[in-house]
Amino acid sequence: MTTPSSSTTVVPPADQSVTVSRAEAHHVASAGRVLAAAFVDDPVMACILPQVPGPDRERRLRSLFEAMMLSGPLKHGTVDVATDATGDVLGVAVWESPRARSLTFLPLQLPRFVRALGLLGLMNGAVMLHALRTCRPGLPHWYLGEIGVSASARGRGVGSALLAHGLARADASGHPSYLESSTEKNRALYRRNGFLELGLIPKLRDAAPAAMMRPAKTKEPSVAS
Repeated sequence: MTTPSSSTTVVPPADQSVTVSRAEAHHVASAGRVLAAAFVDDPVMACILPQVPGPDRERRLRSLFEAMMLSGPLKHGTVDVATDATGDVLGVAVWESPRARSLTFLPLQLPRFVRALGLLGLMNGAVMLHALRTCRPGLPHWYLGEIGVSASARGRGVGSALLAHGLARADASGHPSYLESSTEKNRALYRRNGFLELGLIPKLRDAAPAAMMRPAKTKEPSVAS
């Protein structure tokens, strides 16, 4: 299994007080809150939890994201957090490495998934997960499952720093990166970072996320003078 470095990256130059590092267990609750707030209006999440009111939706999404992190990515070392000088979590990125089996610890987290989604939500989530998986590339790749920034930290370069941190890790491994994006605004950001659109993912009710992939960047060989 590929495990990323635990070294810390300073965000340049938007906010020198923000750092990006590997998430630890004590970050999970805060990271879940950040992701829940960021995804509360996401079209794909609306397919899983339709007709759930705002406050309850955010609470249940928080439990869902906590379960997702604990079911594999946190243990594998592929959850990144952006924190400020006081240690508060400002942003989160959840990746899956080319060699990791996603949801490795799913049975241990199943009660948390049930509390978060209910039986109908679990069925909706299974349908969504199947539709997303059928469109993922067959070759080994880094998968960016979720990335989100707290409302108070937007405009400080946090999301870009998280993305750059993950892409640098992917480039170092020599593997491409893959994600799904639900909005044109986000797709524009990913395109600026080298992602190419592969097409819209079908068979999702009320949502049409785009599959996007970015080849690994390799360093140009130096030419001896």
